[in-house]
Amino acid sequence: MHRPFWIALSLICAAYLLFWGFMLGATATYTSPTEIWSVLISREIRYATGLSLITCTLAALASLIVAVPIGYLMSRARFPGRSLVDAALDIPIVLPPMVVGLCLLIFFQTPIGQGIEKLIPFTYTVAGVALAQFVIAAAFAIRTMRGVFDHLSARPEDVAMTLGCTRAQAVWHVTLPAARRGMFAAASVAWARSLGEFGPVLVFAGATRMKTEVLPTSVWLAWSVGELEQGVAVSLLMIALSMAVLIAIRLTGERA
Repeated sequence: MHRPFWIALSLICAAYLLFWGFMLGATATYTSPTEIWSVLISREIRYATGLSLITCTLAALASLIVAVPIGYLMSRARFPGRSLVDAALDIPIVLPPMVVGLCLLIFFQTPIGQGIEKLIPFTYTVAGVALAQFVIAAAFAIRTMRGVFDHLSARPEDVAMTLGCTRAQAVWHVTLPAARRGMFAAASVAWARSLGEFGPVLVFAGATRMKTEVLPTSVWLAWSVGELEQGVAVSLLMIALSMAVLIAIRLTGERA
């Protein structure tokens, strides 16, 4: 009775996956493996790859440090204005990326921002790359951690507190160990999001070769000067890294 319904949904899913498959296949076969390898071992791309790995990892770790307490707060606490706070946390997700970069740039022209710059320069620096990635990635990590805490029962915490633990002790000894796979997933999502971040990085940190160039800006620089093969090679590297993160998240979830 319901078979036509499920067949229709399956066809829509298959069409969508085929569309993505054709796009990725066309990209993978655009140039030769020899050309791809020569691009990837070039000095500029090796630098961009190394910088991307470093800044993405820093952004992911910083995102996790922020996401765990905020995710727990939004999952467990009930307070006035909670819905407004929840909406505000999604602002980095819905804002155009270029606007996020512009907001960062303007903030660091204010007295507060200039004071921070005296301690740690961010504008058009490697630290600025990591910050631009963090601003966006943290919002996704917070959403992930909130979902993790929503699915964890609060009963073990309550039991721990009846045995003499404070709330902080109960969270540290009971909840966080139970949420460790979710924390890995949140950090992985933040890392993958940081890897593909382009707009805020370009506006706030720039795209200077051998300084603030990361993989997304490498693609942009290559296409802007007509070096299509280089852009395709870097794009394929980013696809491979993203797929590796996705597989790691899936395998971790299956073992949970």
